[in-house]
Amino acid sequence: MFWRFFSFFVSQLAGGLLGWYFASAQTWAVCALMGGLAGAWAWFILDFSRAIRLMRWLRLGNTADVAMSGGFWGEAADRARRLTRAREQMTRDSQNQLKDFLSAFQVSPNGVVLLDAAGQIEWCNQMAATHFGLQAQRDLMQHFGNLVRDPRFANYFSARDYRSDVVMQGRENTSTHPVQLSVQLHPYGDGRLLLLSRDVTVLEQAEAMRRDFVANVSHEIRTPLTVLSGFVETLQTLALSEAESQRYLSLMAQQANRMQMLVNDLLSLSRLEGSPIPGAGEWLSMPEVMGQLERDASALSAVLNPCADRPHQMVFDSHLYGAVAGAPSELISAMSNLVSNAVRYTPAGGEIRVCWRGLPDSRAEFSVSDTGPGIAGEHLPRLTERFYRVDRSRSRDTGGTGLGLAIVKHVCQRHGAQLKIESTLGKGSTFSIIFPAERLHISPTQPVIHKVALRI
Repeated sequence: MFWRFFSFFVSQLAGGLLGWYFASAQTWAVCALMGGLAGAWAWFILDFSRAIRLMRWLRLGNTADVAMSGGFWGEAADRARRLTRAREQMTRDSQNQLKDFLSAFQVSPNGVVLLDAAGQIEWCNQMAATHFGLQAQRDLMQHFGNLVRDPRFANYFSARDYRSDVVMQGRENTSTHPVQLSVQLHPYGDGRLLLLSRDVTVLEQAEAMRRDFVANVSHEIRTPLTVLSGFVETLQTLALSEAESQRYLSLMAQQANRMQMLVNDLLSLSRLEGSPIPGAGEWLSMPEVMGQLERDASALSAVLNPCADRPHQMVFDSHLYGAVAGAPSELISAMSNLVSNAVRYTPAGGEIRVCWRGLPDSRAEFSVSDTGPGIAGEHLPRLTERFYRVDRSRSRDTGGTGLGLAIVKHVCQRHGAQLKIESTLGKGSTFSIIFPAERLHISPTQPVIHKVALRI
């Protein structure tokens, strides 16, 4: 401010000196006064022009038009320029932060939709577009309820109670590929809503499996318990002969054994699901396994067919010599399950072939084929589900728990192996476990074929 007054004084003084210099001796005073006034007006005009330039820049925001150096208006312009640049930088920072937030929402595994107070779409990420079949550009400022016409969501939206979520079907939901979405609205700002969606198909399926599992276990245990209760009550209330008592006790032992098998299989599944993946530190000798399976199959066939006129024809065919890396107990359990199933479901006189052979891609296959009744094609995808049975009455007659193939599936997954099931109704079935090359230590040898003909 001092320099402003100083420049005004200098302009007047310079004008007065010029007027005095060019004036005559008689008019020097008047000319000096007029020169001082002219200097003041020149200063005012120059100062006003600089003020006009500054105001135009403030109004238009074009910093290229402002080139003032020094002076009051120069300092004002410089300060305004700094404030403007700081504001522009803050705006750019805010925009970058907004872009970062939107980018984070874009890569979120959950769907995100921003709705205004009227329920219109202001923004959505790609996951939300996939969940609800939206297109960001086409559906911008469209009412979300008009695009997603699910009655459950419509009731949820109109109730205005957003404390919990609502589960609805996704846009890609089909009978063969179900998609379930959990959707919840969160109010924010001036009546706006944040919609979050997530795919809960796996969780819903797991919950359904849990309910089915509990129901199946309860059903499987209830039957033998009912039988046991009936026999116990009979033994307590009736006077039975020794032969009748022994018969009832034998039936009670069978039911107790059935429950024990069920509990053991459930514990096996629990251990498989909760233990780490087997490493390659232990090796299972396949020649020894084939021998053990042969002995067990022979014993089981003799128990199941005590009065059969024709024997089970069994062939154990080994084309490879070597070992498989993994948990020996798990591998033996899986292979034994396949062999015992073949024995249980193949009528007397049928043929069972167990084969261990190499494949062209350095993998190896353990297969069990039988000439039993076979399985219809619609049942094959569900055979490894817990407690799934093609024929429940036949499974009970053969003593199965409905968990054997589920155990086999888990063992295969833990060892990187593949369970392959082929069956033709009325012609028999083949169950194969294909082991990856990295879990094998094998060498070709002369085929070792063991034929077992059981005649009871």
